[in-house]
Amino acid sequence: MSSKVVIYPGTFDPITNGHISIISRALKIFDRLVIAILNNPQKLPLFTMEERMQMIRDVLKDQRHVEVDSFNGLLVDYVIQKKTNVVIRDCGPCRTSSTSFRWR
Repeated sequence: MSSKVVIYPGTFDPITNGHISIISRALKIFDRLVIAILNNPQKLPLFTMEERMQMIRDVLKDQRHVEVDSFNGLLVDYVIQKKTNVVIRDCGPCRTSSTSFRWR
């Protein structure tokens, strides 16, 4: 039986309680969750990629079914590389407009 793998993409700058809530709920449905941090040179993150990855690992150190990774390029290419077809998304920060929410 193959395992159910889900990708959770984002910038995670920094990881929040909202992210952790989504991760916890997703792990009840999926066997493995990959937190995929996008390396976007057009954004100026507060924390470096290494700092964000380490923060996530520290916060989720007891979750053995979570992998923290980074990627460049298109999400669809990363999903194919990870051999899955499931992606979860949050609704963005509270300031996200209703138009943006409907678009997602």
